[in-house]
Amino acid sequence: MPDDKVEKAWWSVLGSEEGESLWMPEPANGHVTLKFTPKIMPYDTFASGVQDLPPGSIIPKHAHAKSHELIFVYEGTGRAEIEGETLVFGPGTTLLVGPNTWHMFENTGDTVMRMFWVFYPPGLDDWFRGIGRPRQLGDAVPEPFPRPDNIQNLMEKLHFVPPKSD
Repeated sequence: MPDDKVEKAWWSVLGSEEGESLWMPEPANGHVTLKFTPKIMPYDTFASGVQDLPPGSIIPKHAHAKSHELIFVYEGTGRAEIEGETLVFGPGTTLLVGPNTWHMFENTGDTVMRMFWVFYPPGLDDWFRGIGRPRQLGDAVPEPFPRPDNIQNLMEKLHFVPPKSD
């Protein structure tokens, strides 16, 4: 890179409750807090955030056509199905799911499962904005609500792999 194009150093620190936060619809429920996304940082190669998945909640089976998903579970226990294999995990587990890889997650414990995720290239942040509802610190947990009616259009726009016909 030529000397005249060197970027200025950039950094940021976000506290545990800082970031754009969204309530999630059924069957995931819980909430997501977007940490670093292209909307708030000078990088457009990834997005990151944290997700709280209540006991018994599920992130349904899906696959991303273009993105990698890195997940670090720091609280709670769960089960994942990745390409038909079942994995049981707990705190300290790190999972990496590549493009076109079918996966789902379920909180099998009796406490909230907390995960930090990095998604590259970004797009998961736009998915959460599309299906979620704004959350403010101190809000009461809402009654479970369904995914929006335009879910298929949103999945196509954000490069989810179409469901397999069994």
